[in-house]
Amino acid sequence: MNAELIVTIICGLAIAVGVAGVIVPVLPGSILIGVSLLAWAIWGGAGTLGWVVFGIGIVFVISGMAASAVLTGRKLKQHGIPNRSVLIGVVLGIVGMFVIPVVGLFVGFAAGLLVSEVLRTRNFGTALRSSGAALKATGIGILVELGLACAAASTWVIGLWIDAVT
Repeated sequence: MNAELIVTIICGLAIAVGVAGVIVPVLPGSILIGVSLLAWAIWGGAGTLGWVVFGIGIVFVISGMAASAVLTGRKLKQHGIPNRSVLIGVVLGIVGMFVIPVVGLFVGFAAGLLVSEVLRTRNFGTALRSSGAALKATGIGILVELGLACAAASTWVIGLWIDAVT
């Protein structure tokens, strides 16, 4: 087994973890995909093809991260949801991850967001609507970033296939 093959295997595993990390925020996400593409371009032995794959893939990665941030931030601002509520949701999501296996992150985030909004608005109905809007905005942001992370991963797979054929 040569060094280029080892780098390729490690990069492939890291890209898979990165794609999963877009959905599960505890794992590194898009940034890991970008770093893996860069490592494959440098040490993967594909030469110019590696750099082309990196260039295309990093455009997908950056676009996904930016689109997720913009879409989520705009919706949160539109509904008047402060960053404090999201931060409390994130903290309770992390706690929930350890309390309830598998789904605790999502349950904790939703519960923390709702509790924070109830305390802020002093009205359960309003808090429920704003929390729902925040969850929808976050979900849309994650889906857009996931789609573009998958596009970056697919670019790597296509580059890997082209490198193997040539």
